[in-house]
Amino acid sequence: MNKKVLALAALSLAAVTALSGCGSSDNQKTADKEKNTLIVGLEPTFPPFEFTENDKYVGFDIDFSQAIAEKIGMKAEVKSMGFDALIPALRSGQIDMIASGMDVTPEREKQVSFTAPYFQGGYVVVVRKDNTDIHGFNDLSGRTVGSQVGTKGVDYAQEKGATVKQFDSNSQGWMELAGGTCDAVVINNSVALYYLKQGGSNDLKIVGEPIMAEGMGLAISKDHPELLEKVNKAIADLKADGTYAKIYMKWFGKEPQNP
Repeated sequence: MNKKVLALAALSLAAVTALSGCGSSDNQKTADKEKNTLIVGLEPTFPPFEFTENDKYVGFDIDFSQAIAEKIGMKAEVKSMGFDALIPALRSGQIDMIASGMDVTPEREKQVSFTAPYFQGGYVVVVRKDNTDIHGFNDLSGRTVGSQVGTKGVDYAQEKGATVKQFDSNSQGWMELAGGTCDAVVINNSVALYYLKQGGSNDLKIVGEPIMAEGMGLAISKDHPELLEKVNKAIADLKADGTYAKIYMKWFGKEPQNP
């Protein structure tokens, strides 16, 4: 092999090495970016916790998640999906955390780890204003009741003997209730109050007393106990420094209750 061929071979090898180095650098930058991003899963038809406004995701859970991410040195990135798809997505690693008004239940605790409760909620019965037969949960037996799939509202309605029509989104529930295809909707109390305040009270009303749930928690994969520890500490810090109260007041218009 002459000197010219050897020189060309050396240049080719150097070029390949340089390109490989660039690729490794790019891959490392991508990996570093992923490490610094907290992928938050939610179902965005649950105002005021999460909903879409002007083509942007907004709400209590979103503001709170962003504050948590900042506390632990990360940036929150929202990923929208159906409510019943959230836990499978968390377990498969598609998302890092669920922040979607999710009630802590024994069944869910078998699949995911929950943070300390961050919101104390309850469930109520909503009917049309002209309904005079349903006065609360005890009147749901034999009725067609709407509730979002995967929520405690479904369980509460079934326990009272209702035929439950499960919806993918809360907005669908409101439409079907107004249209008369179901007799009532069982839904989170805060979500119902927000909807009625936005104009829903023209046609709908809350009846009876709420059933209090066990509290809402942020869900983390059981494979990442270190993230759970960081998020729990961030929640405690945000409550201590007043950030949690500020976010709560913004979306609910009152001082937070102890979850």
